[in-house]
This record gives sequence, structure tokens and C-alpha cells, in this order.
Amino acid sequence: MKKTKPNILLIYTGGTIGMVKDSKTGTLRAFDFTNLLKQIPELQLLDCNIETVSFEKPIDSSNMNPGYWVQIAELIEVNYKRFDGFVVLHGSDTMSYTASALSFMLENLAKPVVFTGSQLPIGDLRTDAKENLITSIQMASLQHLNQPVVKEVCLYFEYKLYRANRTTKINAEHFKAFASLNYPDLAESGVHLKINHDYLLKPNLKKSLIVHKELDTNIALIKIFPGISEAVIKSIFNTPQLKGVILETYGAGNCSTEKWFINLLEQTIKKGIHIINITQCSGGSVMMGHYETSENLVKIGVISGKDITTEAAISKLMYMLGQNISSKVFKTIYETSLRGEML
Repeated sequence: MKKTKPNILLIYTGGTIGMVKDSKTGTLRAFDFTNLLKQIPELQLLDCNIETVSFEKPIDSSNMNPGYWVQIAELIEVNYKRFDGFVVLHGSDTMSYTASALSFMLENLAKPVVFTGSQLPIGDLRTDAKENLITSIQMASLQHLNQPVVKEVCLYFEYKLYRANRTTKINAEHFKAFASLNYPDLAESGVHLKINHDYLLKPNLKKSLIVHKELDTNIALIKIFPGISEAVIKSIFNTPQLKGVILETYGAGNCSTEKWFINLLEQTIKKGIHIINITQCSGGSVMMGHYETSENLVKIGVISGKDITTEAAISKLMYMLGQNISSKVFKTIYETSLRGEML
């Protein structure tokens, strides 16, 4: 069988990676991606065909929201048959949120979707943008027997390819901005590209891509801290239309055993509001019932987020609420790994 060059679609949504400095004024402006090959001639050395599409107005990642997640998903959906892989350029601040969300929205994905960005603009002398962009395209175009090697949503940054829904931004200044603390790297870029095949997601290739576009944002995130007041928690739980709450608890899922706190959680769950327990630690897992301080949570029906990241916990909750899953099976499904986001 004759090997054909993979076709890669580069989707620019916004972010530092797509900025160039105006030599006269010194200000940053969005880069014209139609001239990408002129600006980065190294891309012509890659063994693939690259096409580009940009958001009409680049989005600063601080303004990213589920409406834009749907736009990215739709760009992948309409171009899915024409391309062998996708690279999404995105601001780094909310990249883990968007990439995690896309992993849930793209059910039965059988091609690579690689998110990347940079800490410095593409036009800067010391930029990390070129390496991140070139290697992301290379990762997306990896094939074996005319089939993509990677078949999931990933995030590439500073020589490492991660499972997207396992990542968190850990540093605002270093080039090594992301970490995947509870799951190994999928690949590493050194002198050679080293792929960790055992850790790659292995989807059912007989199933067709389904793109989910309904996301419910009627959720809240509460980080528990010593001295958090009943009034604050009550006011959040009484938010109109609230459907789910993610609690960031201590260590392995522990929190206050005070009667008012447990009663408040129980009353809220009885009202049909889902409460998910995740750890506020960077790494590790919730093990409800392991300590006495989390025993009550198991009894009242709090959902275990296990070793999920905050970013994935939020996007998974939005996705599942958008599916209108019955409350009887909601807990079971949330506690199940859907896209490799938890153990």
C-alpha cells in the first residue's frame, strides 16, 4: 500500500503562541496564519500536508468558555474525514480546561487532537512556540500502517505529550508549564520521539465519531478551607438552577465532620444536586471512607472524583449534565473512566 502524506489541520483559537511583536511599536498583535509556512520554513520539512483555519477573532484564553469549546469541536467535526490529525493552538491559562472538555465532547475519537501553545510569542527570539508547534504537528501526523498512532485528545508542551484530561497548568513563568501528576507521559521528544504505546488510549475503531455539543454550566466549585462558613456554602448551594457542585477537599477526600456541614451536603444531594469530591492536592486520589473524616460522605451519596483533575472534573460534570443522565445512574457513570480521565 502506497504511503500517503498525512493531512493535518491547524486550528488557531488565540493565545500567546499566535502573537508577533510589532517591530516599530513593540506591541503584540495576532499572527496571520495563512503565512505560516513563510514565518516558520521548518514546517516544510515535516512529512505532512498542513492546512490552517483561525477563529475570526482570536480569543484570549482568559475569555475561553464552553461556547468556544463547541466551535472547536465543530471545526473538527466538519473536517474529520478530510484530515488525519488536528493541532489546536490555544492560550495556556485555560488550555487544560478546553482540552479536557474536548476529550468528553468527542466520543469515539480515532484521530489525534493535539493542543499546544507557548509561554512566549512566536516572533520572540527565545520563543518556545516553534518547538511546541513543530513537534505537535509531528505527533499528530505519526502513523503506523496508514493509521494514526495517537487516537485521543492530547496536550503537548515542552518536550512532553500528555493525555489532555490528565493535565494541569503548574507554572506561569517556566517553559515547562504543564504537568500530568496522576498519569504517565504519552510521549517524549528528545533526539528521537519516544512513544509510550502502553499508555495510549485504545478506542473502539468500529464506532463512528459522535460530537456532543450540549454542556450545562449550572455548576459550582468550592475549595474547602479551615474556617469556611456555613453562610458561604449555603449561599452557593442555594444558587438558582444549580445542578452540580465539585468540592475540593483535603488530602484523600477528607473534610469537616461538623454536623451543619454534613447535613447541608445531605440536604443538597436530596434536592437532586450532584456533589463530587476531588482532592485539592496536585497529585493523588480521593479514597472516601479511608479516613473517618470522609466516612459520612460515602453514606450520604457524595460522588468520588478519584484521581481526576479539577479541570477534567468540571468539564466532565458539564458534559454529563448536558446528556440528561438520570440521577439513578449519574454517580456510577461519573465514577467510571469515560476517556481515560481517572483510574
